[in-house]
Amino acid sequence: MSTSAMPARLPGWRLAAQVTIDPPPVGWRDALAIRLGARPRRIGLWAELALHGAWQCLDAAGETALPGDARLRVISLGGPRDATRACLAQLRGGMPLPFDFMQSQPALMLAALAEGLGWQGDASYLAGRDLPRVVDLASRGAGPGGLLIGQVEEGPGSPRCAWWRWVPALATS
Repeated sequence: MSTSAMPARLPGWRLAAQVTIDPPPVGWRDALAIRLGARPRRIGLWAELALHGAWQCLDAAGETALPGDARLRVISLGGPRDATRACLAQLRGGMPLPFDFMQSQPALMLAALAEGLGWQGDASYLAGRDLPRVVDLASRGAGPGGLLIGQVEEGPGSPRCAWWRWVPALATS
C-alpha cells in the first residue's frame, strides 16, 4: 500500500498492533455506524475509513481507548481526492461554497477521529510518502501514551488504509 515501508524496529518502542485494510471488507461502513451509535455525517469516505481503521488497530492492540497523552498522526499521498474533485466540479458549476468543501479538508478527518475515538490530544495530518520519517519524527519526545499512526488513501482503486499502534518498550533489568 505505501510507497515506503513502516520501520520494523523503532528504538524505545514496541509495535503493539498493525492493521491493513485493503480493500475494506463488505459492510465496514455499517460496522462503523454500529460502533459509533449512528452513521457518520458529512465527513466523507476518506475520514470514515480513517476512523474505521483506527478503531480496528486499537482493537488489535487490545485497547478500548487511545490514551490522552498519545500522539495521532495520519499520512496520505493524496488525502480526500474524491471530495476535492467533487468540490472543484461544484465550484466550476457556480456554487459559491461547494457542499463537499468541508469533506476535502484533512482537518475534518482529524476532528472526526478525535470525536469518534472520544479522545483529545496531539494530532496532525501530513501529506507525503515517507512513512518511516513520519514515524521517526512522531516518536521523538512522545510520551507514555505512545503513537497511533495511519496511512489512509482514497484512490486510485479502492480505498485502503494501514494503521500502527506503537507503545513504549518496557525496560528490562
